[in-house]
Amino acid sequence: MFNFDKSKLIPGIRNLNNARVLVIGDFAIDEMIYGHTHRMSREAPVLILKHSHTKIILGAASNAAHNIATLNSGKVATIGIYGDDYHGPVLLNTLKNAGIDTNYMVMDTERVTTTKTRISGMATQSIIQQIVRIDSEVNEPISSSTEAKIIDNINKCAPSFDAILLSDYGIGIMTPAVIDAATKAAKKYNLYVAADSQINLSRFKDVTVLTPNQPDAEKDLGYELKDRESLLKGGQELLDKTNAEMILITRGSEGMVLFEKNGNISDIPVFNKTDVFDVTGAGDTVVSAFTLGLSTGSTPTEAAIIGNLAASIAVRHFGCATTTIPELEEALNHIEVPEIQPYGQKS
Repeated sequence: MFNFDKSKLIPGIRNLNNARVLVIGDFAIDEMIYGHTHRMSREAPVLILKHSHTKIILGAASNAAHNIATLNSGKVATIGIYGDDYHGPVLLNTLKNAGIDTNYMVMDTERVTTTKTRISGMATQSIIQQIVRIDSEVNEPISSSTEAKIIDNINKCAPSFDAILLSDYGIGIMTPAVIDAATKAAKKYNLYVAADSQINLSRFKDVTVLTPNQPDAEKDLGYELKDRESLLKGGQELLDKTNAEMILITRGSEGMVLFEKNGNISDIPVFNKTDVFDVTGAGDTVVSAFTLGLSTGSTPTEAAIIGNLAASIAVRHFGCATTTIPELEEALNHIEVPEIQPYGQKS
């Protein structure tokens, strides 16, 4: 166990702005529609809402790209798909407004733009409550023609970046050929490659880091990570199955554990347990900050601590949230960085 000097983190945080990241993945938007209760419909026993406003939030891989953009001043580009529909331009414009390069996005006329529409209402002197959610998405793997366009874009633009982030939400873009193209491009141009996935982690061979949350890691391993022994076993098994250089398992209120191929294992406690409002998208925040940290010279443990710090800020906000370098520095000044314990030892 050792105390981490906060001053060592400051250069790493400030350097996050220097890395360029290419995000490949399942891009989506959350469409939040709000209204005030108006009256009951005469056509059916349903409530009529008088529309007040609509808010578009970047979700899934879009949230990961947004997190990177706020930390590195928009040095991020996206490769993904959108449909020839109403929400396609909404997705692209929202990404562009966040300072994200969308020039390598691919339109697929056979698919819809992944959209989660939530309709919420509020009566006088009451809280806002969600009434219904409508999901528009296609989960089948992308077609061979769309896959070829994506691979072509990977090979075309990879030399311009320092890292690749594969953000897999199981919506169809992360085919074996796309993963292979990304990892080969990363090796060819000496890029870091991070993979954040919810399913079938073994698909991601030879990446720099794989960042599953604990439930997804357990699902892949086939057993619970319920104690020190099972965590050590699971982390090593994932390293062996994927040949990754690192496995970072995020554990919610229990923090995270970083496993490195060289044998280093670090248990990083959570920084913030009292101010948690919404953990939605926190994993995107962790992998985004961690990838930037690695790409700008932080050690794996330093990068994980920065990712943990970024997540402690994001979870204080509702929905998918981002943070900035000044916010990270401010948060660092007001916390005590916990003792970082080599996980193979007991304190």
